[in-house]
Amino acid sequence: MKAEIISVGSELTSGQNLDTNSQWLSQRLAEIGISVGWHTTIADDLVDDVAAFRVAAQRAALVLITGGLGPTQDDLTRDALARLAEVELVFHQPSFDHIQQLFAQRHRSMPERNRVQALFPAGAEPIPNAYGTAPGIWMSVGRISNPSHCIVVAMPGVPSEMKAMFDEQVRERLLSLNPAGGVLTQRKINCFGAGESAIEQKIMDLTRRGHSPEVGITASDATISLRILARAANLLEAQLQMLPVEMTIRERLGSLVFGEEEEELQDAVIGLLQERRQTVATAESVTAGLVAHRLGQVPGASACLLGGIVAYDTRIKTELLGVPQSLIQEHGVISAAVVEAMAVGCRSRFGADFALSTVGLAGPGGGTPEKPVGLVYAGLAWDAGVASRSYNWLGTRAEIQSRTAKLALNSLRLHLLQMPE
Repeated sequence: MKAEIISVGSELTSGQNLDTNSQWLSQRLAEIGISVGWHTTIADDLVDDVAAFRVAAQRAALVLITGGLGPTQDDLTRDALARLAEVELVFHQPSFDHIQQLFAQRHRSMPERNRVQALFPAGAEPIPNAYGTAPGIWMSVGRISNPSHCIVVAMPGVPSEMKAMFDEQVRERLLSLNPAGGVLTQRKINCFGAGESAIEQKIMDLTRRGHSPEVGITASDATISLRILARAANLLEAQLQMLPVEMTIRERLGSLVFGEEEEELQDAVIGLLQERRQTVATAESVTAGLVAHRLGQVPGASACLLGGIVAYDTRIKTELLGVPQSLIQEHGVISAAVVEAMAVGCRSRFGADFALSTVGLAGPGGGTPEKPVGLVYAGLAWDAGVASRSYNWLGTRAEIQSRTAKLALNSLRLHLLQMPE
């Protein structure tokens, strides 16, 4: 069974709200062995809704719809489904009684407009909503390209109501429709320090089409993630499928791998510092405190993160961090020499085991042929020395700042990995 998820609402297509329902539903469907082939987002327009529903019903065996079941004039899902099935809307008294009861429990009078929420396409089954006034809809629609039928399930757009309806009523019904059962599960491996194509070059045999389990690769803000997707009769079997693939990935990529699932570089750094009971401080120019901010997001960071200095102005670099003015004049602020001096000064002033520093040009203006926009340096100081890394990022100001913070964090992570236990 292959599914399509449709999210309805002009607030989604306009960018006002983020569609989180589709992501959640995809994860829940994978748990019961149903793969999702399409995500569709449409505005509150009857003609467009009908067209989108028709396309989905022709190509998917299961269509899950969220949104458009409210009482207002722009809630059009029930009307669109009736047109799709070429049937009339019919009144369902038990659903209407439930809606009235909800208003009575809240000591409020029910607007007449809420009556439309008790209308359903003829032949459809209402799905009770214990937490709101919008019942769901379960119906079967003939597929033009296939003699079998497409199951269409419409649920409220409010995430809490949608989740409860799916978990309590829809999930079990879907399990009965998918007798093969099984699960789809995935594992995400996160990497930093090389580009998407360079990483894939090391694992081409794993990412080729047809490989089982499937391995996909995505890039986001210089973090490269590898997704291992396995289908099996149960979770344990799926995990056993993924294990040798994950081991191969880790073996080939080595220190490029910093974490899994939703772990970020700061999680890896704080974890390593906690293991060694060591501390870090920051001195930031181009990243303006972003390195310290990300470290501080990790629970338990207070045991490792001593503090930081945002050193945009040259005087802060010289007076607070002890960077010699002659060094700035000779090399310029955006240089390995200056970023290393900042790290050394920061470590000394905070009494930290390590210090991270950043300088660079985030743009959009001010670049030169010798020092273009995107040129950055990340410094690292420790008890036995100091080092720096440079990179030329492409991207917006925010992207350059974010990726430079990652560059700095990764430099400390790699250093800690090389240190003896």
